[in-house]
Amino acid sequence: MTERPVVPTTAPSFPIRLIALDIDGTLVDDGLTIGPRTLEAVKTAMDRDVAVSLLTGRMVSSGMRFAETLGLSGPVIGYQGGLIRAMPEAGSTRLGKLLLHTPLPGSVAQEIVLWTREHGLDPHLNHLERFIVRADDPLAEDYSAFMGHRAELVADLVAAAAARPATKVMAVGEPPLPTELAPLARAHFAGRADVTVSHPKYLEFVAPGVSKGRAIRWLARRLGVPLGSTLAIGDQWNDLEMIAEVGHGAAMPTAPDEVRAVARYIAPSVEDEGPAQLIEGLVLASPSDALAASRRMEADALERRAATA
Repeated sequence: MTERPVVPTTAPSFPIRLIALDIDGTLVDDGLTIGPRTLEAVKTAMDRDVAVSLLTGRMVSSGMRFAETLGLSGPVIGYQGGLIRAMPEAGSTRLGKLLLHTPLPGSVAQEIVLWTREHGLDPHLNHLERFIVRADDPLAEDYSAFMGHRAELVADLVAAAAARPATKVMAVGEPPLPTELAPLARAHFAGRADVTVSHPKYLEFVAPGVSKGRAIRWLARRLGVPLGSTLAIGDQWNDLEMIAEVGHGAAMPTAPDEVRAVARYIAPSVEDEGPAQLIEGLVLASPSDALAASRRMEADALERRAATA
């Protein structure tokens, strides 16, 4: 997949005051469980007044359950940054306050549905916290279980797309088709939608300008934290801008080569609770130990990239 060029420009600084975590493939594996070491590392970081937020391609309501498990208080950023909500008040059954929403026009969403079908993909719609699929989708129950949110079935997805703006359109296909189609989609919808891959099976469309890179800038400004003092960890194409934007960008070892190329660090695997290890080494360690760990991990990342070049 040819991604638009992204070059990291933010110098790292200490102490780290903001941690941004992707969910799938970073915080959790296919079992969707957060490990005990990660829970403890995040809790300790927050006890030291380090802000922690989730930045995910999921719908916000789907990401909320992971935020609640971690005990987070900061905003949850969903749909690659297309929708941002505050965490709800303790004990509330309502969603948190809507802080930012940048949707696609319905006419563009409708064209995306038609275009992706023509190219062999199966599109779904998201509008705010609605997850909309065709009524005869055999995987609707699987998607609902993965999202932790009941899919809404419609007879005519094309009409549903035209009816209102879409926060995101996700098109599903067998790898490597979504990745192969990404450059074509990006060229076809240039100026009308931004295109990324959040999983080898998922080609995703959001409004122009929406990305996790924009989202991390928004979050850092809101919190008054320099981007250089921010740690961001992710594993897929949709994490590329976020990782490149901050001083302490980390890619999971399963990330595509182009994503690892913009990362300062390569994290240990999700099975080894890689995010926890980065937080322990860069955030919770003493200033001198954190600086030494940063230099060591940066050198290791450079060596690993050179070995695979």
